[in-house]
Amino acid sequence: LARLDELGLEPANYNGGGQIVVAGAVDALQALKDEPVAGTRVIPLQVAGAFHTRYMAPARDSLAEVAAGITPSDPTLRLWTNRDGLVVDSGAAFLELLVGQVASPVRWDLCMAAFAEAGVTGLIELAPAGALVGLAKRGLKGLPTLAVKTPDDLDAARAFIDEHAA
Repeated sequence: LARLDELGLEPANYNGGGQIVVAGAVDALQALKDEPVAGTRVIPLQVAGAFHTRYMAPARDSLAEVAAGITPSDPTLRLWTNRDGLVVDSGAAFLELLVGQVASPVRWDLCMAAFAEAGVTGLIELAPAGALVGLAKRGLKGLPTLAVKTPDDLDAARAFIDEHAA
């Protein structure tokens, strides 16, 4: 992480298994690619923006204005936040965390650890799907997963839920 700080880059996602997605200025990303940290690989990703970083602060602030007019219900099932992998039991707290998440790194690593600790028996990823299921297959070996990519996957999702609902 010291090299990221040196270049002015920020972690956007902690995906688990040591995989970190970073964001920042194009020249800084190129410098990291040209001189990666020993033992690491730098793979450029095609993304639309520096999501989950300080660069998204204006979007976070706009979302906060809209969210201020919403009074969410409390969740009736366990709901984890990808901000810190903790269970959120208040709708207001979830909304606040969701707004903050726009400009904060995704901690999928902490989510997977929390899922394992909680005894989660299956994981469904909703569209656009695939990336998180792939990470879960590596980080939560043996955990059944399903990626819902199109409406054609909904019957499989219903069956998956029936099989794994406690």
